[in-house]
Amino acid sequence: MKNIWLLCGTILLCLTSSLAQQGNKSNLSIKEIMQGPNFVGHLPSNPQWSLDSQTLYFDWNPEQAHSDSLYAYPLKLAKTIKTNFKTSYSLPNPNGVYNQDRTLKIYAKRGDIYMVNLKTHRITQITHTEAYESAPHFTDNGSKVAYQKDNNLYTWDIATGSTVQLTKIKLDKTDKKKSPKNEWLYQDQLGLFNVLRSRKEKKDATAEMKKRLENMGPLPIDPKGTSISNLSIGPNGKYITYLSTKSPKAKEGTIVPHYVTKSGYTENQQTRSKVGNEPNEYKMFVYDVHNKKVYPVVLDSLEGLDYVPEYTKDYPDKTYENKNRLGYINGPMWSEDGKYAVLDINSNDYKDRWIVLFDPESGTVSTLDRQHDEAWIAGPGIGGYRGGEMGWMPDGKSIWYQSEKTGYSHLYLQDVMTKKTKALTSGEFEIYNPQISKDKKRWYFTANKNHPGDRQFYSMPLGGGKMQQLTQMTGGNEVTLSPDERKMAILHSYSNKPTELYLQDNPIWKKSKAVAKQITYSTTKEFKNYPWRDPEYITFKAQDGKAVHARLYQPSTAVKNKAAVIFVHGAGYLQNAHKWWSTYFREYMFHNLLVDNGYTVLDIDYRGSAGYGRDWRTGIYRHMGGKDLSDQVDGAAYLVKELGINPDKIGIYGGSYGGFITLMGMFTAPETFKAGAAIRSVGDWAAYNHGYTARILNTPVTDSLAYRRSSPIYFADGLKGDLLILHGMVDDNVHFQDMVRLSQRLIELEKHNWEMAVYPVERHGFVEPSSWTDEYTRIFKLFQQSLLDKRY
Repeated sequence: MKNIWLLCGTILLCLTSSLAQQGNKSNLSIKEIMQGPNFVGHLPSNPQWSLDSQTLYFDWNPEQAHSDSLYAYPLKLAKTIKTNFKTSYSLPNPNGVYNQDRTLKIYAKRGDIYMVNLKTHRITQITHTEAYESAPHFTDNGSKVAYQKDNNLYTWDIATGSTVQLTKIKLDKTDKKKSPKNEWLYQDQLGLFNVLRSRKEKKDATAEMKKRLENMGPLPIDPKGTSISNLSIGPNGKYITYLSTKSPKAKEGTIVPHYVTKSGYTENQQTRSKVGNEPNEYKMFVYDVHNKKVYPVVLDSLEGLDYVPEYTKDYPDKTYENKNRLGYINGPMWSEDGKYAVLDINSNDYKDRWIVLFDPESGTVSTLDRQHDEAWIAGPGIGGYRGGEMGWMPDGKSIWYQSEKTGYSHLYLQDVMTKKTKALTSGEFEIYNPQISKDKKRWYFTANKNHPGDRQFYSMPLGGGKMQQLTQMTGGNEVTLSPDERKMAILHSYSNKPTELYLQDNPIWKKSKAVAKQITYSTTKEFKNYPWRDPEYITFKAQDGKAVHARLYQPSTAVKNKAAVIFVHGAGYLQNAHKWWSTYFREYMFHNLLVDNGYTVLDIDYRGSAGYGRDWRTGIYRHMGGKDLSDQVDGAAYLVKELGINPDKIGIYGGSYGGFITLMGMFTAPETFKAGAAIRSVGDWAAYNHGYTARILNTPVTDSLAYRRSSPIYFADGLKGDLLILHGMVDDNVHFQDMVRLSQRLIELEKHNWEMAVYPVERHGFVEPSSWTDEYTRIFKLFQQSLLDKRY
């Protein structure tokens, strides 16, 4: 690469925006499309209904103000109006907990607890303090509301309005034990002097009385070097449960310096540690309120606690140790009558999920379902940092949950006593966000049954059966049902149409055909002036025979230059070869600009992407940069063979995980990719966080082979094409340090065909339009020069 501005030989810092249009034949300019919502329009979000189902509220900003405002659409008025601050302030939180007969609902908002009478719609503010109250739930057979404040548990009596503190977390005081010498002197003094013995007896008697008085008040909980969380009391008021977490003492963190600051001084930000943390130790305890005793929940009976992962066979000379596999313990989740409770437990190596029946009286459990994966537990509604989605069936003795047992995330029903299990859905598609209807006769959920990239809203009988599709617009459909479930608010978008809010009758309650009515119009005049492309949805065959889904953008024959760019979306279990408006909307607009300039663009849902089931999700286990990269290489081969692309004119780019794949492509497949732009990239997985990386690659100490073959820094010697690295200097997700280390590696390897642009005020997700403009101006210039040999 030539004629690029450099600082110290490696770091690009400034490029005037006037270069953005040089060589660009599109009617779009990079600067305008990188203005984000100010160019596209500010789209509606967060729909919620009034309690009487007569008004739809949502956040919106059609005026392009500094932030969104609350808007309302009263059904009788059939018109969108902007509300005032008082309406926004008093609007109930749509999330909350119902009592057993669904006449009352409690919720937390702005750190206070509220209760709403669902018959009269009267709202009662239960707390109004500077303290932060949260996690409200009903107890004492619905007569009281329990909540957390200052990490303690309180109840509020609905009838009397009285508040009682149930727990009292003690200050963590370390017991100072006497040395053997001092203990001998202490006992000797007591034996010699009556006055000392008398004083000790009085002190002990006072302490005993104090202890008896304490036992009459809130439950004293001694943390003993742990943190206490998840305090809750069961529906019948008999049992309090809480989670104790013991964290490793030494957790090294990475310092991220901020150079552009208000103070003028460099300011350091302390951020996360790197992968390989010693796991937290979790224990759950039960407090028997009537018998005033505390005891632990015994989890020794869980199947597979002694499991040794298969990957350890690659290290026959290394001893594997994981003395306590128990990870986070979520729950208990009680049946409405308080008769049964279940816990949702994860393993700290992410390979197991246990759903167990919990007996609070004895503190014991019995396994209902063990979900095990040699790779890692995940998938829609299944795996997460705090457990999966599940709930009780109306019969009070069965639970529902999601599992990838068949290779796709589906709904299952299980009787907690007989342990008999029934699959409610099946097929090569996935279920998202299931909920039971108000009348408890049917399910509502989203599924990608028609196409991996098309999500529709469905209803189904409670016991399983035929799925009825309730939405009809192709693309993405996020549905919020009205409280009476007769109306649906739909956030709908299509690949070339940004998200708008629609209103539709629920077909369950309407015999005639239900038609969705658009009630917001958000896009700007400037955005509408361009004919945005609807990309082709294709599949091509990977080298292992699998069908890979992708979005294809093709230029007209008149401008086709036989060059192609492959875009790699980010990870965290995402997809982008779908039919709705992408979160990568700036990239989508950039692809339109590239096509106007004659490029062909391919956007691949590579191995590891969401929407395609378990095997696709785990295709990157222990080798990131393996099948996920070969899918890009096979995509390039498709472009050459089927679309006549010149094999010497293929570039690749992406951000975060996409930046990582770009680096791996440039280093390990240089014969395929002639240029690459790596944005906020991971260069060494041993430098990334624990929660994400340890799921896929285990840890560097236990599985060094996985890290060695997955980290670009080890393959930098393979660089042949032109590489552009772009990174925010205050990125507290993928640290800038990662790219600084890669820079040093490239320098020592005497590589000269690479450059780096740094952004002093940007974190992982850029926010400044000037940074976006600079970034994509450089990327466009890279492809123009490296693939088309155009110089400006």
